[in-house]
Amino acid sequence: MSDPTLLRTPLYDEHLRLGARMVPFAGWEMPLQYSGIIEEHRAVRQSVGMFDVSHMGRIEVLGREAASGLRRLCTYAVDRLAPGQGHYSFLCNEAGGILDDIYVFRLASERFLLVVNAANADKVRAWLEAHLPAGAQLADRHRSTAMVAVQGPRAVSTCAAVLSAELARLPRRGCAELPWGEGVLFASRTGYTGEDGLELVVEAGTGTALWRRLLDAGAAPCGLGARDTLRLEAALPLYGQDIDEGVNPFELGLAFAVSLDDGADFVGRRALLQVRQEGPRRLLACLRARERGIMRAGYPIYHDGEEVGHVTSGGYSPTLGVSIGLGFLPPPLAKVGTALTVGVRGRPLPVEVVPRPFYRPPRP
Repeated sequence: MSDPTLLRTPLYDEHLRLGARMVPFAGWEMPLQYSGIIEEHRAVRQSVGMFDVSHMGRIEVLGREAASGLRRLCTYAVDRLAPGQGHYSFLCNEAGGILDDIYVFRLASERFLLVVNAANADKVRAWLEAHLPAGAQLADRHRSTAMVAVQGPRAVSTCAAVLSAELARLPRRGCAELPWGEGVLFASRTGYTGEDGLELVVEAGTGTALWRRLLDAGAAPCGLGARDTLRLEAALPLYGQDIDEGVNPFELGLAFAVSLDDGADFVGRRALLQVRQEGPRRLLACLRARERGIMRAGYPIYHDGEEVGHVTSGGYSPTLGVSIGLGFLPPPLAKVGTALTVGVRGRPLPVEVVPRPFYRPPRP
């Protein structure tokens, strides 16, 4: 029976029509899988798949102080983005802990779009309302729009063929607003699977038309299950599992999203500057099993019989055919080639620290 407290995306009826197995996720009723996680995973790795990601927060920041206001909250120098560019960033507290990991797109000189995690959408909106200057205004697009991620080696060509040829010209991390139907299609050359692809936003009322257009063009509908196995193979951390307010960006190995050398005084700068100078006390490492057995979040990691950390994300890799996982380790143990064990239901599973990511798609 459906939970009346859960939110539904504009594509909810499409998921039911396609026979999806629905589950609660971050306060939303979302599709876990359609044909099966392995099949959907392979569709993205080999061809093109699409995900309903309408549950993710979408917040516009507008006004003459939008750029400077966001720079005081984002770890990345988003005020230096040109219109049509986007970048991954963090919102941090004063201690450098991560409030959320977000994507920031500059739509115009005084207009930005922030895509934030579904579970943090209310928290982020409140944070922005409390900290942005009066010259920057918010427009919450979360419930008025639909968002679809199209991913895979055929993703861009498929979208270009059935939506707009302009999409094939978007550079990596680029974004654009294009006329589509009687409305506007926002598109960005981004994703969360390690594959090339696009993330698309349209008005909620045209979400079904967009979804069906892509479905008719051969994009396989994919659920949260495949999204998780794909992002794990790409070693992309997930908020709530690998990231929380006790984690800083340097521990994740994501320094590319922190701009400290422009001198901007953003929230968390002082703490992050100290971490950079002293070095992080732990690092997120990629673990690959050397025998049969599945790592899961929460399982302990051992070195020479001593517990040194725990798995934050883990599972079976459909592409590699082995179990893989992420976990924080002391820096000396996070080096590639370190042999460790993971406790899997009381049995030691030999694992090895391997390079990041676990899987990288071949270049065309």
